[in-house]
Amino acid sequence: MAGNSYGTLFKLTTFGESHGEALGGIIDGCPPGIVLDFEAIQKEMHRRKPGQSTLVSQRKEEDEVQFLSGIFEGKTTGTPIGFIIQNTNQKSDDYSLIKDSYRPSHADYVYEKKYGIRDYRGGGRSSARETASRVAAGAIAKQVISNIKINAFVSSVGEIFIDKPYQSLDFSVAETNAVRCPDYDTAQKMEEYIKEIKKQGDTVGGTITCVIQNVPVGLGEPVFDKLHAELGKAMLSINAVHGFEYGSGFCGAKMKGSEHNDLYNEDGTTRTNLSGGIQGGISNGMDIYFRVAFKPVATLLQKQEVLTNKATIEEQQGKGRHDACVVPRAVPIVEAMAALVLTDFYLINKIYS
Repeated sequence: MAGNSYGTLFKLTTFGESHGEALGGIIDGCPPGIVLDFEAIQKEMHRRKPGQSTLVSQRKEEDEVQFLSGIFEGKTTGTPIGFIIQNTNQKSDDYSLIKDSYRPSHADYVYEKKYGIRDYRGGGRSSARETASRVAAGAIAKQVISNIKINAFVSSVGEIFIDKPYQSLDFSVAETNAVRCPDYDTAQKMEEYIKEIKKQGDTVGGTITCVIQNVPVGLGEPVFDKLHAELGKAMLSINAVHGFEYGSGFCGAKMKGSEHNDLYNEDGTTRTNLSGGIQGGISNGMDIYFRVAFKPVATLLQKQEVLTNKATIEEQQGKGRHDACVVPRAVPIVEAMAALVLTDFYLINKIYS
């Protein structure tokens, strides 16, 4: 299987399956001498882990990271950083039901057709549990680029949206509620809606907005390796992501150039920021902001039709522990992938600038 690595200089390779012994990764290219805050790393893991509220999967995993190499006396050594995250609460019997069938909108069918074999326990390698390794690596990346601030939050669930510009929001509020929305009133509506959806055995999608501040001018390359292109690739590699837009996004397609152009101030900043902090594929020093759309979780705890490996259609009801809405737990994943992208470009810029 190809495609298990991400990055150029700051490179992450992940391994493991949802119901295997452990997940883990190897980070290559981390600079030496970085003093790591291990509590901050574990805090990021706890933000992503299952079982943290009644809104999400009740699988009980502590997701404690064990570092195996590349760190000495609390500092990075410049050698590959190896780490593992043990799986301790697998309930593989929940998935015996789907051993001979393919769930709609899952990777089951295409995975088996491509590889001729699949680990049906929780989706195996295609499970969103793989993202635990990304969050661990992203937590280290955040410490490499500690001056750059990355804040993501839930901006919509179903038809419920935050109707405020991000500049008016207190990002810290997002961590005070289960849905990770920085607006109290909207968060309450989202939570109530997700609970209702969960009672129905159904699921719902949503969006996450990410704001990156204190980004220096010059990150990104102007042709194939544009900063926004790499951010898009990183976000679209996250399970259940179906859309990415930055700056004005699709709304910009409705505007005239005279409305959309970001006019300069004398110091090189811009009066507006419809470009989303990126021009010509290169950061311009303004806030980078983008939105990521997540589809509804595909596993439903209600009956639906499935395809079997005998080419028949049968009715089946999902089992197991699943999120009714994935976006609250996906917030730290979005931040982690953004950190990996920014750290990689930061290191490339240091070498080639």
